[in-house]
Amino acid sequence: MKLNTPNKLTIARMLIAPIFLAVIMKESLPHRFLWATLIFIAASITDAVDGKLARKNNQVTNFGKLLDPIADKVLTTAALLVFLKLGLCNIWIVMIVLTREFAIASIRMIAASNGVVIPANIWGKLKTVSQMVFTIAIMLLGEVYQYTTNLVPGVTVPYYLTLSNISNALLWITAILTVISGVIYVKDSKNAIDYSK
Repeated sequence: MKLNTPNKLTIARMLIAPIFLAVIMKESLPHRFLWATLIFIAASITDAVDGKLARKNNQVTNFGKLLDPIADKVLTTAALLVFLKLGLCNIWIVMIVLTREFAIASIRMIAASNGVVIPANIWGKLKTVSQMVFTIAIMLLGEVYQYTTNLVPGVTVPYYLTLSNISNALLWITAILTVISGVIYVKDSKNAIDYSK
């Protein structure tokens, strides 16, 4: 199968995810948060570019419609998992997000088997954008906190300004948007899929 440029960018985003994960988990790497941020931004840019190219050049395909949200999920899930590992994300946030993603992926497969492609709704896109923006913000804060700690050993910040609290507050917003987008997607799917078959 010959892939068009937008679909190649989508696949590239999926391939960048493990690189991002490897970099941010490398504790011995100087400025690992900064490097991980740059890699994540590069991957996020492909998300913005592939859709615009597909629409501009009339290259919108069912393959792209299905793969694009999956590529987003691979990237954002990698970030959630590493934040969980670093103590920057409540496990319930991960549970909520992954449950929604598995549920929607199942609906997509059912729809595809019926020859129906249900595109992501505006709430789903808003959820993805917020997750990407918040992920970048958290990593940049991680770089600042790490740099400050190394520069001034023993420095402390108020409890409510710890990286963990700020990170969790931002990610709970994403979790709420995840639930909203999921409910709307299920509602829309009822109008496109015959679940009695």
